[in-house]
Amino acid sequence: MGGEMKKRRMYLRMVMASLMRRRSRMVIALLAIAIGATILSGLVTIYVDVPRQMGAQFRSYGANMLFVAAGESMTREEVQEGIAKIRADELVGAAPYHYETVRIHDRPVLAAATDMKEAKATSPFWRVDGEWVAQNGEIMIGKNVADTYRLKVGDALEATFAPEEADEDDLDRSVNFVVTGVLDTGGKEEDYVYMTFDDLEELIGKPFGFDVCELSIQATADKLSAYADEITESVEGVQARLVKRVTESETTVLGKLQALVLLVTVIVLALTMICVATTMTAVVAERRREIGLRKALGASNGSIVAEFMGEGVALGAAGGICGALLGFLFAQAVSINVFNSSIAPKPLLLPLTMLVSVLVTGASCLIPIRSATEVDPALVLKGE
Repeated sequence: MGGEMKKRRMYLRMVMASLMRRRSRMVIALLAIAIGATILSGLVTIYVDVPRQMGAQFRSYGANMLFVAAGESMTREEVQEGIAKIRADELVGAAPYHYETVRIHDRPVLAAATDMKEAKATSPFWRVDGEWVAQNGEIMIGKNVADTYRLKVGDALEATFAPEEADEDDLDRSVNFVVTGVLDTGGKEEDYVYMTFDDLEELIGKPFGFDVCELSIQATADKLSAYADEITESVEGVQARLVKRVTESETTVLGKLQALVLLVTVIVLALTMICVATTMTAVVAERRREIGLRKALGASNGSIVAEFMGEGVALGAAGGICGALLGFLFAQAVSINVFNSSIAPKPLLLPLTMLVSVLVTGASCLIPIRSATEVDPALVLKGE
């Protein structure tokens, strides 16, 4: 036991002494490994976190799933049952809508009743001049409606509702509102006015269901499709559909970005191997006389291989540790500058980066080590 410990200590001293004698070359090799490990660790961190980051970015473009009615409309219970099928940590927002035609200044306008908090979550791209509706008696109007009726934030207006089938004695229902905001989206949303469920129910004089529900879900395309199938099959009166322009774009961009990250990682690792192999080849060339002398004194090829491989493993481990730490900082900088959000530390990447660095360094040393074992003591010691 004591003899084995002495051999190990002697082996470690030989490896460290060899590294220290050629500090300049070993520093170059260590830098190459550290840079390669940094890129590897950073890109793998980004690769793993990209789906979450991209999902968060695409949520700013609006809903990626819709609930539509299988019949005339969906009940509130049916919509809630469908929403309950989705994991809470994946659901960004779910905004149900009911539409009715009302009259403003005796002209028809399409009114949308919704949950304003959920609408803000599912449609973060909506630009509102003023404030969102916060309570009953407030209304948010589209930009086209504001231009048509020359309305602005703070103005009062009266909305009326006249059913298509009504007795002559029926009076139009009306509700007074205060304009809190003007909606600017560049789309059809600018032709609507938005109010609370209670105000629209008072205006039309009866309860109502929902025409559509927009959902923003942070999940992969496959999981979204699975959710849609499950909800359509299990919730009566609700059909779940994917907004394909969003989900397909997200899948395409994500696939290309991950492929690019993988390609860059492979190229960096290949360049690291070339640099380490070149450095170790130069070291072997410098030590030919030393290797020849050791062989002449009875050293085996196995001991020579063990020494050079020990040097490579030591460099790989040191470079891997440095690279793992720097890689996280690199990934954090990329994430903040590109996605405007931070990345949580991933402890498993430290041993993974060290393992890959050691394997890459070991593979890079194979050719130089082979040339070291082929040194002929007789020729080297003669000076040939």
